[in-house]
Amino acid sequence: MGELGGFLRHGREGPARRPVALRVRDWREVYEPFPPERLQVQAARCMDCGIPFCHEGCPLGNLIPDWNDLVYRDDWAAAMDRLHATNNFPEMTGRLCPAPCEEACVLGINAKPVTIKQVELGIVERAFAEGWVAPRPAVSSTGKRVAVVGSGPAGLAAAQQLARAGHSVVVYERGERPGGLLRYGIPEFKMEKAVLDRRLEQLEAEGVEFRCRTVVGAPVPVASAGAPSADGTLITGAGAPWTAEPLAAPADASVVGASSLRSEYDAVVLAGGATLPRDLDLPGRHLAGIHTAMAYLKPANLVQEGVLSASPISAEGKRVVIVGGGDTGADCLGTVHRQGAASVHQLEIMPQPPDERPGSNPWPTWPTILRSAAAHEEGGERLFSVSATEYLDDGHGGVRGLALHQVELTMEGGRPNFVPVPGSETVLECELVLLAMGFLGPERTGLVEELGLDLDARGNVARDADWATNLDGVFVCGDMGRGQSLVVWAIAEGRAAAASVDRWLMGDTSLPAPVQPTQMALR
Repeated sequence: MGELGGFLRHGREGPARRPVALRVRDWREVYEPFPPERLQVQAARCMDCGIPFCHEGCPLGNLIPDWNDLVYRDDWAAAMDRLHATNNFPEMTGRLCPAPCEEACVLGINAKPVTIKQVELGIVERAFAEGWVAPRPAVSSTGKRVAVVGSGPAGLAAAQQLARAGHSVVVYERGERPGGLLRYGIPEFKMEKAVLDRRLEQLEAEGVEFRCRTVVGAPVPVASAGAPSADGTLITGAGAPWTAEPLAAPADASVVGASSLRSEYDAVVLAGGATLPRDLDLPGRHLAGIHTAMAYLKPANLVQEGVLSASPISAEGKRVVIVGGGDTGADCLGTVHRQGAASVHQLEIMPQPPDERPGSNPWPTWPTILRSAAAHEEGGERLFSVSATEYLDDGHGGVRGLALHQVELTMEGGRPNFVPVPGSETVLECELVLLAMGFLGPERTGLVEELGLDLDARGNVARDADWATNLDGVFVCGDMGRGQSLVVWAIAEGRAAAASVDRWLMGDTSLPAPVQPTQMALR
């Protein structure tokens, strides 16, 4: 695969990031273009390794050695065909996926792995630039109608696969536009929304219909004038008012009964995501200036889309504390920098991971190492092994700081326990606190409650090996059934669920099914 012995002659190289001083002044993506000829050199590093463990590392089962070899040989069109054979949206995984395939790369045993993610992105961007990405509408119609609830990566993948199988597909989205967290959670500097929009155009040309501003099931909080959000913040945009509550639908949203979908459609696919945020309920939680990550990120994204003239939750001139050290926390961090915060601290209760794999975490397992996003390069301070105990009142109903102490990680019965370190108490002054501690699964009220869906032990919508819920003809995929996870898993589950739906409707299917729910514990 690739150049014989290429991994011995060429080192790992990726695109440079734009200078920090420039990129924090705009919202464009942070990476510089990477020339095709240099990308071919990176593809040449792919080894003829016999057993490509990268396949096992990728939930989609991407044909990585195949398209690496084709890029090296300058056959970009064939590489695009191999890439799209397993992945509906490589332009998204090429930007947003943490690349478990690279951590499983055989070259990574004793060297830097192949830049799989960058090659993937280079292929699809070349394909769009050359006009090779065209709609693929079904040749004939099955006469079957399928409703997909949720337009994140799982819902979009399921919708595209089902439409290509000949079914009539309608996607319901309670937000203003399709995309789910791809649109409202991912900042522009990680993925410009033009990337999402061009793919949505392809889905529409293939016959997928999007019905936005539509809540399925008993209404979640719908914004209305004078009704504050759970964060206590009323947001008025260009047009109808809405609240900072991330679960709220637009003020003009319509409501469709969940049970009516079952009678109107031949099958229903639930892909509503894991949108219930984990809160940090400490004394002082009622104070103004404390927001969940999505309550903060969504209006910031709407400003970039021109829906809002300014974000009502702004970090400009403020001291900011972000609670949570994961990807969502990094998204908040980059947004804070671009809004002009005076200072920012990002808190993590876990100890600081090592820079390299420890012996107890060998290849090809996912390495628990220190990971730094582009946002960390832009400023701010990361604090590890700390836990908050109280939000402090400024005397006017707002937050003025966060009381903290250091913790020591111990294990009790195989479970982590964080023990306060005596004498380590301190106060971190701030005017804005952002809670980026992940999500607890799907919302239990509304659609889930109305349909009477069974939940698993973790509070996700239960499904069997065919992605089916306890209701006949109702299937679930993505974070709604899996729990908070990766974009690559969402796409894989959407594709697999679509195959099961097609088989259930037609008795057989030619759609690929890359994963099964039983594989979750293996990856």
